[in-house]
Amino acid sequence: MSRIDAALRDLRSLEALAARDTPLARLDARAKVIATAAFIITVVSFERYTVAALLPLAAYPVALIALGDLPVASLARKMLVAAPFAVLVGVFNPMLDRAPMLLAGDFTVAAGWVSFASILVRFALTVSAALALVAGTGVSALCTALARLGVPSVFTAQLLFMFRYAFVLGAEAARMSAARELRSGGRSLALSAYGPLLGHLLLRAFERAQRIHLAMMARGFDGELRTLRMLRWSARDTAFVVAWGAFFVAVRAVDLPMLLGRMLLGGAS
Repeated sequence: MSRIDAALRDLRSLEALAARDTPLARLDARAKVIATAAFIITVVSFERYTVAALLPLAAYPVALIALGDLPVASLARKMLVAAPFAVLVGVFNPMLDRAPMLLAGDFTVAAGWVSFASILVRFALTVSAALALVAGTGVSALCTALARLGVPSVFTAQLLFMFRYAFVLGAEAARMSAARELRSGGRSLALSAYGPLLGHLLLRAFERAQRIHLAMMARGFDGELRTLRMLRWSARDTAFVVAWGAFFVAVRAVDLPMLLGRMLLGGAS
């Protein structure tokens, strides 16, 4: 199986996970979107040198994974794909911010290392929550929820089409890759050959998209997304949003790890 086919399979696996009947899937998609948005806002609201105070927020993505019965290994592999971007954002912090911040015996930790660790923790929290949200809800249901929450239809439609057209572009790329391997006998191509290949891929994907667009217009598409899946808000959804909202406010207002440390030290003394 080629890398392109493997990537498309991983992308389809998110929709397959969302199609299962789990406690997370039974929640209204709007409740999950609201709670996840509040979670991300809470994570990014902390100061740049915060690390330990962020750790209690890991309860939210862990809860989503547990409620959705999601495979941790699969989500971890998807997180690793985006990990280099987070590393690239903060990798220069230790060199640019060398002010001493923590002392551990004779060892001094510079502020740049603390901010770098904070970036990595924020990345792990937000990306894991977003992946759990998509895997436990589905892209179509998410787009419907965003539209019901007042997000402009042009944005939700483009988001859904971007997801769907990824399979179109990936399928065209997989066919071209298979044809290249058959004609080259497994030999690697020169760098100059990839330019024409990318141009040909763009033309084939564009022609395919035009045919799909004409088919949609012939069927009466007017730019508005319509789905047979109805969203129904219940008391369970209200409890989900209120409970997690209260938890986020508590974590933001009180440094729980520091409070726990003081309680343990006070009890030990």
